[in-house]
Amino acid sequence: MSVEREFVGLPSPVVGRAGAGGHPCQGVYHRPRGSRPTVAIIATHYNIDFSEHYLADLCATRGIGFLGWNTRFRGAEPYFLLDHAVAEIAVGVQWLREYAGIETVVLLGNSGGGSLMAAYQSQSVHPSLEAEYGRGSIVPAAMELPSADLYISLAAHPGRPEVLTNWMDPSVEKEDDPLSVNTDLDPFATDREIPFTPEFVDTYRHAQRERNHRITEWARNEIDRVVAAGTYDRLFTTPRLWADLRMIDGSIDPSNREFPSCYLGDPRRANYGIYGVGTVSSLRTWLSMWSLSDSQCNAAPHLERIKIPALVVDADADTGVFPGDTKAIVDAIGSEDLTVQTLEGDHYLRDREDARDDAADLIAEWVKERS
Repeated sequence: MSVEREFVGLPSPVVGRAGAGGHPCQGVYHRPRGSRPTVAIIATHYNIDFSEHYLADLCATRGIGFLGWNTRFRGAEPYFLLDHAVAEIAVGVQWLREYAGIETVVLLGNSGGGSLMAAYQSQSVHPSLEAEYGRGSIVPAAMELPSADLYISLAAHPGRPEVLTNWMDPSVEKEDDPLSVNTDLDPFATDREIPFTPEFVDTYRHAQRERNHRITEWARNEIDRVVAAGTYDRLFTTPRLWADLRMIDGSIDPSNREFPSCYLGDPRRANYGIYGVGTVSSLRTWLSMWSLSDSQCNAAPHLERIKIPALVVDADADTGVFPGDTKAIVDAIGSEDLTVQTLEGDHYLRDREDARDDAADLIAEWVKERS
């Protein structure tokens, strides 16, 4: 079965069209050529371009439409605001229902997008988002979202603030000096005992949370300072964010993953590099997406409000989503119709030839049984 692809560019209820002409909301709709399916998946991430998602064509060849959808924050993570994002996801959902003729809308929360799509569904049935510190109110469009019919979590993290905190290196002594190290907390120290001792793990995890809280306190104070000076926000960097102990020690939350390893390869090299999530942020985006105390991008409260049928899929060799993360998602979901499945493969299902086909088969069968 061949696939027909349609570019979709639509206005945002939050911001206007770019001066160069681009629509804020953009994506690609994949469907079986010559047909109009009545079931479609919509997949969106916080900042990654999902328009050509690896499952899009595979689902289309199995008779299911797939809208790889982007809000205006694609490639623009430092400026993310949750209420703006869910309002722009709604644009894609409405297009599927009103233009594409879709009767069953399936939210696909893949990787970081798991908590984002959970937040969308949660907000559609129980509007509860509140403005972050220093913002007067959330956008009205985020208070009236069309609900979906099915929810899928695929190799998903348990929330933006959780994943960043679990990954961050608490041995950073000075946020403005990426080479500053508290040797007592350094997981990469040459004399560090691996497997890590339980005492070190506990101390390390506590220090990670404390680092997140320190940055949040600083961000709040800095908002007050820049606003008093007549401006609105500023950017800052957060160094060393590839240091989850599970990336180094495979005995913690064990799975079939390789270790030491992370999505960028060697964790130590990645940790001292410049690439990764959360490395650059505005003050307000930190509070909206990364702060343990302030962010509403943590998945659990949203997952609790998901009552529609849900499918949770993880990969047994994932080097960034671990079994404990999947368990947290499964335990939080409020749906009575809940299916849980583990696939053999890595995070992106690239290291095994048939892994992506297996994922598409699983999703297509599950969706068709419920539509």
